[in-house]
Amino acid sequence: MRGARWQVAPADIPTGLTGKYPALMAQILGNRGLRTAEEAELFLSGDTRLSYDPMLLPDIQPAMARIYRAVLSGEKVAVYGDFDTDGITATALMVTGLRRLGADVVPYIPHRLTEGYGLKTEALRKLASDGISLVISVDCGVTAVSEVAAARGFGLDIIVTDHHLPLPDLPPAVAVIDPRRSDSAYPFQELAGVGVAFKLIEALFSGTARPLPKEHFLELAAIGTVADIMPLTGENRYLVKEGLKHLNDHPSPGLLEIVALSRLKPGQLDAESISWTVAPRLNAAGRLEHAMVGYNLLMAATAGEAAALASALENSNAERQRLTAKYVARAREQVLSGPISPLLFVEDEECPPGILGLVAGRLTDEFYRPSIVIRREESVSTASCRSIPGFNITKAIDRCGHLLCHYGGHAQAAGFSLKTADLPEMSSLISDITARELASLDLQPVLSIDAEARFHELGGGLYEMLSQLAPFGEGNRPPLFVSRCVTVLDYRLMGTAEEHMKLRLTQGNSVWEAVAFRQATSLKKFLPGPLDVVYNLELDRYNGRATLRMNIVDFAPSV
Repeated sequence: MRGARWQVAPADIPTGLTGKYPALMAQILGNRGLRTAEEAELFLSGDTRLSYDPMLLPDIQPAMARIYRAVLSGEKVAVYGDFDTDGITATALMVTGLRRLGADVVPYIPHRLTEGYGLKTEALRKLASDGISLVISVDCGVTAVSEVAAARGFGLDIIVTDHHLPLPDLPPAVAVIDPRRSDSAYPFQELAGVGVAFKLIEALFSGTARPLPKEHFLELAAIGTVADIMPLTGENRYLVKEGLKHLNDHPSPGLLEIVALSRLKPGQLDAESISWTVAPRLNAAGRLEHAMVGYNLLMAATAGEAAALASALENSNAERQRLTAKYVARAREQVLSGPISPLLFVEDEECPPGILGLVAGRLTDEFYRPSIVIRREESVSTASCRSIPGFNITKAIDRCGHLLCHYGGHAQAAGFSLKTADLPEMSSLISDITARELASLDLQPVLSIDAEARFHELGGGLYEMLSQLAPFGEGNRPPLFVSRCVTVLDYRLMGTAEEHMKLRLTQGNSVWEAVAFRQATSLKKFLPGPLDVVYNLELDRYNGRATLRMNIVDFAPSV
């Protein structure tokens, strides 16, 4: 992360951890807000003690009562999901759970290109005409006030399960289960959509004599939670840690096919594997065609059924990569055509709706600015937004709500649609809001470093202890260290364009192997050092061997 400002945590070891762990490990635990040995043990265990009673969720009891009635009376039920990985996994989890309880249930995932996000009145009307009497939303619906009201008019009962930020007025549904509700007593607000779905299924099973088949449900919960970039703390830590165990030990046929096509190794899957390999493939169908391909893969019962679906997703993912590169290049041209403003506002008449968020994310990563990428169409345009720490993009959009048809999201990611005629006013208003709120922020990325370390402190089983902090991801990044006055003994270039570098580093009497990805050109200018290097520790698995090395994240000449 060249150009980032290094922020090294002060060397402050909580007294409750002193003597219980080596100094570096104790500091890392303290950096994560853990002050006592008991808190540290609970975090490292990541077990069911982090899971809360689902009965604390708002409206859980009326939801359970209505679902039990539907099951007992043989009503037809639809699960209405979203087309991203969180929504797909939530749909699969809810459908599977309800079927095991005896429900007559079908999935419904809208087509991104022809229907768009969220509950739609026409889709609900069609479900009612097909004999559906109860619709359960997953990962959507909390802002669909008018759509739920309309559905009541033609005889549908709606149960909303969602994790997005509600509007001041809730939909007039049978139940609205969302841990972010202002009146929620649930202790953990950061569940993904699939996490909320899991808690409802957990509650439903607890009211019966049937045992909850947690393993498959936790596998789905882990994938959706990581894919939606939810913080891997609190209850999410339990869901993902336990889900990864099942994913490695007994993956479903569909996920086993994805793993095989991706050349991953069963038994070695982690949260990063989900982020970079599994989730993009499940997302790919919904970005370009229909997300039901991803849903069907998750529900596949045999390897033969899964193989064809996984192959289709692999092709969709390759096309997604090609289109992303194309439209990122076009967006960068717009951004660089003039002064770079606090908000990157890009319009494109051709960018596929499923690619908008990827383009916005790339712009935000590169320029460290909030970004809005809009597909401009004749009457109604759609947009995807990404943001930086310290600027809540959804709250900013909320202040423009009078101009929008639909909107919703989280602090760092959101989407909206609006009449194209209102685009100029929207652009001006959101740009002014952003400029005012960012005026006091330093628009430079911050690299948060856990501790300054000497090379000789990195042995003695430290890596094994650090591994207990996994799963790593949002809110729980791999520990970063900085070591100063390091000398490069030798190096060699790697990659077809020689953009990577493998090095041997020394400090004092210690020597470490290291790798620096996409940094070779800039690193060569400062060799042999001395350098200050920021890195994490990782296992390099190659040809059946595992070697501990440093992964260099950033560097600077030593002062």
